[in-house]
Amino acid sequence: MGYGAMQLAGPDVWGFPDDPEAARRMLRLAVELGVTFFDTANAYGPRTVNQLIGQALGSNPEGVVVGNKVGAVRGPGGSWVVDGRPETVRRQVHEALADLRTDVSELTYLRLAGDTPGAHHDVPLEESLGALVELRDQGLIRRIGLSGASPRMLARAQRTTPVAAVQNRFNLLDRSGVQVLADCEAQGILFVPYFPLAAGRLGEHPELTGPAERLGATPAQIALSWLLRRSPAVVAIPGTSDPGHLRSNVDAAGIAERLTDVEVAHLTGLVDESKAALDQPSPPAGRPR
Repeated sequence: MGYGAMQLAGPDVWGFPDDPEAARRMLRLAVELGVTFFDTANAYGPRTVNQLIGQALGSNPEGVVVGNKVGAVRGPGGSWVVDGRPETVRRQVHEALADLRTDVSELTYLRLAGDTPGAHHDVPLEESLGALVELRDQGLIRRIGLSGASPRMLARAQRTTPVAAVQNRFNLLDRSGVQVLADCEAQGILFVPYFPLAAGRLGEHPELTGPAERLGATPAQIALSWLLRRSPAVVAIPGTSDPGHLRSNVDAAGIAERLTDVEVAHLTGLVDESKAALDQPSPPAGRPR
């Protein structure tokens, strides 16, 4: 069970939170509870979440991995724009190293536009990945991942570099990343589902009530447990700014093994995964002014 740090930013994932020290305490608590994988991005803040992680954890404690996403920027009004131009990728890697207070990134994801419609620059995947490969060859990155990849993008990326992890939308209600998950499982690649609790909507899902009552758990814990049981390739990254919710999320890892195979199969069957498909991205955005 990992930790997604996006919610540590200010409102609308912009700026610092009202209480930065509380955010730093959350990060340190996560490590104390045994969390060893943290998910973040330059675009969160932008940069403020990475700075909080650097302040709270310094050079990563032994065994802790921070996965950071580059290749996305914030546009007008705080909008999100996928920007994989090599100069953006290089700049963001250096910014992240400075903000995270580390000399090397254990895992850097390249954000793509394969799973979410929205503004993006039309940059060949090989050019964006090439910038990361150069930085890896310089010793600034150890592992390269993808975020928002279609199955075709994953296959294409692997012709340029090994891929250590893929982060796509996937949860009990949204199975759009199921083919990418299958590819990751078959190839020994970590699959990191974002929005694992469907932005909070799974807390009241009726199909989670029965297992939750049987195990003395919350519906959210059952939803996370199902994710962990769905595939051995999954590393879940629920995010929260509440210490109680953090403890509850971490405890879900122990609950997962207590779900019965029948319960797991029933929850999996709530969506016809054979019909699940990634959203089609919208046309590229214009070049920034």
